[in-house]
Amino acid sequence: MNDFQEIADRVEIEALRSEFTDAAMMRDRARLAALFTPHGVLRMPSIPVEFVGREEIRTGAERLQSQWDFFVQNSHPGTIRLDGDTATGRTYIQEVARVLNGRSGLNFATYHDSYERTPEGWKFAERVYEVQYLDMTPLRGSAPGPDWVWDDASAAVTVDAFNEPASAERLDRATAALRANGFTAELLDDAAAARARVKELIPEGAGVFTGASETLRLSGIAQDIEESDRHEAIRPRVLKMDRATESDEIRRLVATPDVFVASVAAVTETGSLVIASGSGSQLPASAGGAAKAIWIVGAQKVVPDLTTALRRIEEHALPLENERAQAVYGQPSALNRLLVLNADPQPGRGTVLLLREAIGF
Repeated sequence: MNDFQEIADRVEIEALRSEFTDAAMMRDRARLAALFTPHGVLRMPSIPVEFVGREEIRTGAERLQSQWDFFVQNSHPGTIRLDGDTATGRTYIQEVARVLNGRSGLNFATYHDSYERTPEGWKFAERVYEVQYLDMTPLRGSAPGPDWVWDDASAAVTVDAFNEPASAERLDRATAALRANGFTAELLDDAAAARARVKELIPEGAGVFTGASETLRLSGIAQDIEESDRHEAIRPRVLKMDRATESDEIRRLVATPDVFVASVAAVTETGSLVIASGSGSQLPASAGGAAKAIWIVGAQKVVPDLTTALRRIEEHALPLENERAQAVYGQPSALNRLLVLNADPQPGRGTVLLLREAIGF
C-alpha cells in the first residue's frame, strides 16, 4: 500500500470517528448505526449494554438518548494502526450530561475501535466504550431554554426574569432533580392547591412552626396553621414569650419543631434549595432540626443554578424584603445567613410543593 493510500485511509477513519460524535450529538440514530458494518458491535460495559448489528445499534441508541435532558460529547483523536483492509484505534472522549431524572455528571472515556474497509468505505467493526473517570456531582449549569435572556458570561438571566414563572419544561426539570436528590417534590397548579395539600401533610397534634414568609401569608397557609386547633402552632406561642427570660426555650421551639413550614429564596433546576436569612433563627429547622419540613415555592423562584440563585437573592428578593422589613420592623433586612440544601439524606423528611404560578418574592 503506497503512502497516499495510507494517508487517505487515515483521513477517512478520522472522519468516521468525527461522524460518530456528530450523529450522537444530533441524535441521528439511523446515521450513527450506518457507521458500523452490518454485523458491527457497540459495547459499553459500564452502562452495561451491548448492541450487535445496525438495527440493535439504532434502537439501542434511541432508547439511551430518550433519557437525556442534554448531552455534550467532545472527541479527541487517538491512534490509528492500519493493517490492509482492517485497522484498530482509540478515540478519547469527554462528556457532560444530565438525564431526565435529574442525575448528571462529567466523565472521561476511551473508545477502543476496530475498523473494516467495505464497499461503502471504512466502517466500525467494533467500538468498546471504557470509562476512565466519572464525577456524578450535580452540574451547576443548565441547557439554555427559549425563555432565557443572555446578557453576558456572568449573567444568563435578567433581574426582570426573576419575577417571571418558569416554563413547564423547567418546572418539570426542577421537580425531577429534587426527587433525585432525596426530596419529596410535588408540582401543583396554584397556592390554593398548596394550601389544601399542607393541611393533609401536617399530622394531627404536631407542633408546627411557620417561617416568616410572604408566600405563606399571601396563600393563607400561615393563617390556617396558626388558627387551627388540629395541632400546636408554635409561632403565636413564641411571639407571646419573653425574649429576655425565655430565649433558650424560644430557640429550642423554633429549631426542633415536629413540622416546619416555610418557603425558600430559590430552587435550582439541579435540585437544590437556597434559603436566606437575616437572623438565622429559621435555618436550623430547615437544615434538619425539624422532624418534617414543607417548603412552598412559587414558579418564579426556579433558577438554572446556584450562581443564579445568589443573584436572585441579592438583586431581587433582598430589596423586596428590605421594603417589607422597614414597614413591619422599622429597619432593613440583611443577607447574614445563607443555607443551601443540595440533597436530603433522609428521604421523606423534606417536601417541596412547587407551584406553577408565581407567589411571594
